[in-house]
Amino acid sequence: MNRESLTNGSGPAAGDGRTEESGRPARSRVTRTVRAGLHADPAHRAVMPPIHLSSNFHFEAPGVFGRYDYTRSGNPTRDLAAEAIAGLEGGCGAVVTSSGMSAVSVVARLLSAGELLLAPHDCYGGCHRLFSAEAARGSYRVRFVDQTAPGALERARALGPRLIWIETPSNPLLRITDIAAWAGLAGEIGAICVVDNTFLSPVNQQPLDHGADLVVHSTTKFLNGHSDVVGGAVVAADPGLLEEVAWWTNAAGVAGAPFDAYLTLRGMRTLHARTRVHEENALAVVSALARHEVVRRVYHPSLPGHPGHGIARRQQTGWGSLVSFELRGGREAVEVFAGVLEHFALAESLGGVESLVAHPATMTHASMDEQAQAAAGIDKGLLRLSVGIEAGTDLVADLERALSRAEEAACQLV
Repeated sequence: MNRESLTNGSGPAAGDGRTEESGRPARSRVTRTVRAGLHADPAHRAVMPPIHLSSNFHFEAPGVFGRYDYTRSGNPTRDLAAEAIAGLEGGCGAVVTSSGMSAVSVVARLLSAGELLLAPHDCYGGCHRLFSAEAARGSYRVRFVDQTAPGALERARALGPRLIWIETPSNPLLRITDIAAWAGLAGEIGAICVVDNTFLSPVNQQPLDHGADLVVHSTTKFLNGHSDVVGGAVVAADPGLLEEVAWWTNAAGVAGAPFDAYLTLRGMRTLHARTRVHEENALAVVSALARHEVVRRVYHPSLPGHPGHGIARRQQTGWGSLVSFELRGGREAVEVFAGVLEHFALAESLGGVESLVAHPATMTHASMDEQAQAAAGIDKGLLRLSVGIEAGTDLVADLERALSRAEEAACQLV
């Protein structure tokens, strides 16, 4: 794992002193992201790009189209955000959508009736709900499988999917799926390989470098990073796929709003800096959880015993700041624990500067029935933390106090 890429901008994604074709020094992805869209204002030479809120644009003459005509179809501010996201992921381009789920939905529209979508059995609850509902109405077929199980690749080959959906690390148990292996299978059988990279962001994982065809983001999360925007994005490795996704985004009317795109672009400028603090705090939290007796199990790719730890070292450039764990005492201990916390808000979502705690069984995966939750390994005592950028010592102290109270509650249940 290239740890330096998180601390000083070195490594394969950061530039190494080579020059661009223009003769200027090559710029790292860090620098390109911070400076995305700067000096893009020809009217007033503003440093930061203006927000183009207009819903429509002048035609030069009847039948003479400019670059923009209607904001649902194209907008300068949204294009700047798309270019920055595509640059981070190393794609040929990107589409910015109104939410993470609208990004998922336009990718799923690449499927026709009868074609198979192969999805992880522990995928995000919203994806499970969408895929299941669309399959029930005949839009396509879906099969939920454990992509990390021995023999999963060969079983998938026999099923002949048209689209392979990957979430790695998974939500909420942070299971690691081998992107290169599944992308290789997709290439062999003519399937489209899609990776949801929301949990790690392009700073910590580059799915296209491992053979994926499309990358999906809920930009609501780490890319924006401030929990004040809902949005999504799809990044493509191939111009043909990009054109198809863009067509569906326009036709379905799910393109992101210009102001939301502006805020997302603003948030991305600090993504690399935020990621360093997120992960530093997460590692301290993992250590605190691992040594407490009321914690039955901790889930985080940094742990040597975590399933897929070796794959994570190979395909990630950072461990990420999502941490899940199981409490002894089940639901009762969870309620006590969540009620004591001061610096972790009980709330949906993740990836913001603030720390959050979620109870997957009743929140993120509530749309899955108990049988599906059990198959995915979602226990009533499972909690998921999104570790923010507050002072790490404050976060650890807060957790330790809440864990002690949860331990008292668990002992009373025995």
